[in-house]
Amino acid sequence: MISPGMLISERYEIIDKVGTGGMADVYNAKDLRLNRNVAIKVLKQEYSNDAKFVSKFRAEAQSVAGLSHPNIVNVYDVGEDDNLYYIVMELVEGITLKKFIEKKGKLEINEAIGIGIQIAQGIEEAHKNHIIHRDIKPQNIIISTEGKVKVTDFGIAKAATSNTITSNAMGSVHYISPEQARGGYSDEKSDIYSLGVTLYEMLSGRVPFEGESTVSVAFAHVHEEATPLDQLDSDIPRSLSRIVQKCMQKKSDMRYNSAAALIMDLRRAVSDPDGDYVVLEEENDSPTIRMSDDMMRAIKDSKGIENIRQEEQKGVEADEDAIDPKLERILKICSGVVAVIIVVVVILLFGKLAGWWSGGSDDDKKSTVVETVSPQASAAADTVEVPDIVDKTLEEAEQILEDSNLRYNLEPVESDKEANTVTEQDPVAGEDVEEYTRVTIYYSKGDSGITIPSVENKTQADAMTTLEELGLTVAGVSKEYSESVEEGKVCGTDPVVGTSVAKGTAVTILVSKGPKSKMVPVPNIVGKKEEVALEKLSDVGLAGNTDNVTYVYSDKYAKGRITRQSVKAGTKVEVGTEIDYTVSKGPKTKATPQPTPKVTYDYIGTTTISANPFEYPDEDPAMIKLVLTQDGKSRTVYKGTLSYDDFPKKFTIKGWSENNGTITVCKGDDVLDGSYNVEFKKVAQ
Repeated sequence: MISPGMLISERYEIIDKVGTGGMADVYNAKDLRLNRNVAIKVLKQEYSNDAKFVSKFRAEAQSVAGLSHPNIVNVYDVGEDDNLYYIVMELVEGITLKKFIEKKGKLEINEAIGIGIQIAQGIEEAHKNHIIHRDIKPQNIIISTEGKVKVTDFGIAKAATSNTITSNAMGSVHYISPEQARGGYSDEKSDIYSLGVTLYEMLSGRVPFEGESTVSVAFAHVHEEATPLDQLDSDIPRSLSRIVQKCMQKKSDMRYNSAAALIMDLRRAVSDPDGDYVVLEEENDSPTIRMSDDMMRAIKDSKGIENIRQEEQKGVEADEDAIDPKLERILKICSGVVAVIIVVVVILLFGKLAGWWSGGSDDDKKSTVVETVSPQASAAADTVEVPDIVDKTLEEAEQILEDSNLRYNLEPVESDKEANTVTEQDPVAGEDVEEYTRVTIYYSKGDSGITIPSVENKTQADAMTTLEELGLTVAGVSKEYSESVEEGKVCGTDPVVGTSVAKGTAVTILVSKGPKSKMVPVPNIVGKKEEVALEKLSDVGLAGNTDNVTYVYSDKYAKGRITRQSVKAGTKVEVGTEIDYTVSKGPKTKATPQPTPKVTYDYIGTTTISANPFEYPDEDPAMIKLVLTQDGKSRTVYKGTLSYDDFPKKFTIKGWSENNGTITVCKGDDVLDGSYNVEFKKVAQ
C-alpha cells in the first residue's frame, strides 16, 4: 500500500496521490537526490504480476525516456522496488484535455487548432524516433497552467496488450483507429486517426461514435462514417472539417502521410479557413478485409472487444514485427492479380506482332488513342516531386522550387533558427504535385522587422521609392532576361523578396530585358487546373484570355480542369499572346426519374348529434357509442364516456367509401331512437 511519506527506491518520497488510470496510479513525489518534485506513475498490481507486460513496458518506457520535446511529458526514470514497477516523469501542473473539454463544452476554433498543433508536434517528434503512442486521447493530454500542451503515457500505450483494453476499454475505444479495433497492425497513422477523433471532440463537444458497449463503438470506427463537423456546426470552416475528416479516414493510406503534413494544414486553417487545399483521396479498389467468423460470433455474444482481439491473436507469436495474416492474404491476392495482368500483356504484345489487331487506317488508330487516354494519365504526365527545402536559406529555397517548375508563397514565422532559414514547407518533401503548384515556404523572419517586399512588375522609380520608404538603400540596377515580366519593369531584387534584413541594407533592383526570344512555344495546358494553366502560360510570357473562357460539361476531365486550348501545344507564337481555353464543369448529372408516389385516401364525414341522449343535467355520465352503417356493413366508430353538458356534439367519422351512411346512437346497452345521415368525402392521406 502506497501512502504519503513512503520512500520508493530510497529516492522518491510520496507526497500525495494525484490521479488514477486504467493501468496505474499517479503520485506527486519529491526526488530527494535532485531536490525536485516529480510525478511517479506506479503500475497496478494486476500488471505488475504480468512478466511479459512488465518486460515490454520497461523496454518501451526506457526508449521514450530519450525523447525531449516541449509537447511531450519528459520521462526521467524507470524502475522497480519490491514488486512495484514505476515511471518517474516531469510533474506538470494543470488539467487533462478531457476535463478542459468537459468544463467548456466545446472549444473555440482557433483554441482547438492551437492545441491540435501542439499535440501533433509531440507526436511528430515521437514518430521521428520510431515511437508510436497507440492511445492518443484527451485523457492523455495535459494542459499546463501556462497553457502548454503536453502528451503523456508514451511507452505504456505500446506496452499494453489485449488485457489492457479490459480495464479501460470504454475510455480508449472512442479514439481507437479502425486497424486497432480489428486487432491488426498499427503504425504512425493510427496516432493521426486518434488525434483526428480528439480534434472532433474539441470542436463539437462530443466524440464521433457512441454506443452501449465497447464492441458497438469499435464496430462504428470500422464501418461507419462520422458526421462532418461543418454539418454539425456551420461556424466550423469547411477546411478544418475536411482536415479532421482526412485524419479519420478508415484506410490508413488515405490519411495524412505524417504529423508534419497535418500541422501544415492546421496552420493554413488559421490563415485561410475557406481555402480548398485539403485533398481527400478517393478510395481505390483494394480487396475488402472481412471479419472472421470467430470475430462475428464474439460480437453477437457480446463478449467485448478484448475477446475479439484475443481470438485474433490465437496461435500468433507476440512479436511486434510479425506479419498480419490479413496482410499476407492481401499480398497473395495481389500476386495473383499481377500474374494475370502479365499474361494479358504478353498476349496483347504477341497479337500485335502477329497482326491480330490490325485493321482501320492510321488516322483511325491515332484517334482511338487520343480518346482513350484517361484524364488521370494526362494530368500525371506533368507532375513533379516536391523537393526538400527545410533548413535551406530563403534564396536557395526559391531557386530550388523555380528549377523544379514550382511556385511559392512566403510565410514569415517566429523561430529560433537563423533569420531567412526555411523552418517548414507545405506540401512536404516527396509529395507528387502538378507543375506550377504553389509551395508555402515558412521561414524565420528574424528580429530586424524589415522584410524585402515584392516590387515585381513595378517601374524602376516606384520600386526605389518602396524600398527607400522602408529604410533600405538601393545599391544599383541589374538587367536580366525575363519571360514573364515585360521589358523595363522590375522582375526581382537581390536579396530576394521575403528576406529579413537590417535597416540600411543595400538592395539591387533587377530590371527585365524582356524574353530572350520574341517567339515562344505554347505549353500544353489541357488537363491542368485553371490556376496552374495560367501560371504555366505566364512562365513563358503568354497569358490566358480570362475574359473569354468557355465552360462545358465533360466526362473526361474533372471540374475546373482545361479541356481545350485555342492554340495547339508546341506552336510558336509571339510573347504576350493571349490563349483562349475551355474549362470543364465536370460530368453532366443525369436526373434520376422519381417514382410516382402511390396516393391513398381516407373517407371522412361529419355529423352533429343534436338530440341529447341524457334527460337531466345532473344525470350520471354514461358510455356513448356511435354505430356507422354504410354499404350494408356496420361497426362502432366512436366509444367514450360523456355527460349531459357534452351535447349537442360534433363528431368526425371515418368511413370506407364515398357513399352516404347513417349513424345510430347507443347509450350504454340502449339503442336510442332516430338516426343521422352522414355524407363522406374522399381525402388524400
